[in-house]
Amino acid sequence: MIIRTRAFPRAAVIGNPSDGYHGKTIAFVFSNYSAEVTLYESPELDLLPSLRDHSTFESVDQLCDEVVKYGYYGGIRLLKASIRKFRDYCLEKGIKMDKRNFTLRYNTDIPNRLGLAGSSAIITGCMRALALFYGVEIAPAWLANLILSVEREELGIPAGLQDRVAQAFNEPVYMDFDKRYMDEHGIGRYRVIHIPKEIRFFVAFRTDLAEGSEILHSHLREDYEAGVPQVLEAMKEWASLTDQAMEAMEKRQYEKLPALLNRNFDLRCEVCGNSVSAKNRRMIELARSVGAPAKLTGSGGAMIGIYEDDAMFGRLQRLLSKNHVEIIKPKIVTDPGMAYG
Repeated sequence: MIIRTRAFPRAAVIGNPSDGYHGKTIAFVFSNYSAEVTLYESPELDLLPSLRDHSTFESVDQLCDEVVKYGYYGGIRLLKASIRKFRDYCLEKGIKMDKRNFTLRYNTDIPNRLGLAGSSAIITGCMRALALFYGVEIAPAWLANLILSVEREELGIPAGLQDRVAQAFNEPVYMDFDKRYMDEHGIGRYRVIHIPKEIRFFVAFRTDLAEGSEILHSHLREDYEAGVPQVLEAMKEWASLTDQAMEAMEKRQYEKLPALLNRNFDLRCEVCGNSVSAKNRRMIELARSVGAPAKLTGSGGAMIGIYEDDAMFGRLQRLLSKNHVEIIKPKIVTDPGMAYG
């Protein structure tokens, strides 16, 4: 039997980066791109390399270009870490894994290192494939925890739960990471929500900028744990922005959303300072210059915003393309079944 699973990039609508700091967020995944994992039984356990894992190059320039795109580490490390954490999960839960081996490979076209959760998409797809292969059922909320543990505990990547929750549920989710609740239950309060079609989201990302989330989160974590008042207040405000956005969508008061998205980004600039690069700021400024509210989808490299109509989208497209920024209309995933087959 051949098992095929998929996971999709994430767009944070509002509230990020408070998800790793007991805040609140809203996020969805979209199917314009995907990470696909294929797994089948084999005599030995074999992990097949993908494009970003190869070690042969035409020239020094090609090597350097690919380091900029993919970093120094490919996707194989994500698979290895996922398999180890899955084994540990089964041992912890008393789930007996049979002795079958498998061959596993992945492919992804998610733009890399641009704040679209491309790495966690590979891990999510891998975990789904392993769960199917070994007949293990993991509820979405707990799957998100498991995915995060791969990055935090195995790979030392600073990250929050938001991306993994959206990818595990495969639907738009309102997330509340209240500390007391999480300490008691081990998971956050998650609610699948509906994103009205009247809200015309766009997602755009730089084609000349790739950066990991490590720098932003390492600085922010230090300030948060040190109890820097400005950072603690910002976390509260990001949570409040999320609740305001949720209320606006429920009451169909969509005209309130632009100011909330803009404030989300402006607050990040106030708190994170130099961690928000000039290129990221410029990208947001370009969107706002044609009247489109915008904020970063993650730690940098990509943004999410709202356009009024196709005429505005066209203006955005022309302006952004001149500045090495690609824009799409995200196809929001609302069917958990799209993760399989």
